[in-house]
Amino acid sequence: MTGDRDRAPSLPGRVPPAGGAGGLRPLIRNRDFQTLWTSRFFAGLGKESGEIAYPLLVLFLAGSATQAGVIGSAQVATAMLAAVAGGALADRADRRAVLLVCDVGRLALLALFAALLLTGNVTFPVIAVVAVGSSAMMGVSTPVAMACVKQLVPASQVSDAAAQNQIRFSTTTALGAPLAGSLFGLGRALPFVTEALAYLVSAALVLFIRRPMQADRPPVRERWTLRGALSGFALLAGHPVLRPMVLWIVGFNLGFTQPGAFLALIATAQERGATHVQIGLTVSLAGAGGLVGALVAGTVVKRTRPSSTFLAAAWSAPLCALVLAVAPNVMALGMVLGLVFAIVPCVNVLFYGYVVAAVTDGCQGRVLGAVMFMALVSQPVGILGIGMIFDLAGPTWVFLTMAGVSALAALVTLSRVMRNLPRPEELSET
Repeated sequence: MTGDRDRAPSLPGRVPPAGGAGGLRPLIRNRDFQTLWTSRFFAGLGKESGEIAYPLLVLFLAGSATQAGVIGSAQVATAMLAAVAGGALADRADRRAVLLVCDVGRLALLALFAALLLTGNVTFPVIAVVAVGSSAMMGVSTPVAMACVKQLVPASQVSDAAAQNQIRFSTTTALGAPLAGSLFGLGRALPFVTEALAYLVSAALVLFIRRPMQADRPPVRERWTLRGALSGFALLAGHPVLRPMVLWIVGFNLGFTQPGAFLALIATAQERGATHVQIGLTVSLAGAGGLVGALVAGTVVKRTRPSSTFLAAAWSAPLCALVLAVAPNVMALGMVLGLVFAIVPCVNVLFYGYVVAAVTDGCQGRVLGAVMFMALVSQPVGILGIGMIFDLAGPTWVFLTMAGVSALAALVTLSRVMRNLPRPEELSET
């Protein structure tokens, strides 16, 4: 970390790091953060494998990309709404308890679903209910887990923690796809049994986090109101840096939402006669691009102007979408999409750094819930649109549409604020 970051003031309510102000432990030796990271790794692995297994199951049972798109859209819409509730819970309830309830709930749900699959009692509505229920608990737990980082990690190491989290996101994406494809080929229930076991491990690890996962709460808590629960949106709308960045994220996700892009890859690969293993490898190639980007995100964020990072991310998407429209084979689709996803971790590290720097711990959950809502709000339309366009016009028009939408979103990066973004450490808490 730079010297300026190391001199960042301590935050109220935070447990001081071992070694004192002048001797911070390396992040890799931060036991509690690494335990939280590992817990979220297993939860994320289950979630990512499920996102591939559900459309595979729907395509196997019904052969309809539109129905697979309906499942994906329902999952995203549910997670989007649940994130707002999760953000409010993160600021008011015990974060450890919320994470445990969500992991155990998903464990029970997936175990039941696997049993139904084994007995042949699964229909499209059953798949939809299970996918939506799992997504609801994922939506609640995500902002809660993200809000914990500010308490477990010193301020000067937040960017490093965010970069490591991006490695986790990308790794689970890269591993989840081939895992789901391989297990699906061996048995329809195996991906969901594995997902349930992942949530079991995740829940067990949460119990081993020793330090408080939130700042001390005042003796008298404010009364819950809908306005208070939604206050994170007001903060985003009023912040001169966060507001335009969220607008770009919404537009980008409309054209290049990850579940939608993966659906396009899966449907295109299936149309071209690819096996389940080949489909998993194709999606894994795209996820591997995100992993490579995550591995270098910390270095890129330190050495590159924030505006340059966002500009590169915004305009690489429409260019790569045009290449996808003429890609010669299935594997090429995964590699090209991987180029887009390679720069996304750098953007995520920067954006999370802005949120941590600008928002107090007491508002972290609500703001992160609002961020997740805004990031997901356009995804149901994007996922369903990709499925419908594919069924009506084929893959070429899907990729051309993705190019046009992402190009429109990229126009936001030409504003004065986006051209002159400060570094996260230059912001102060509101």
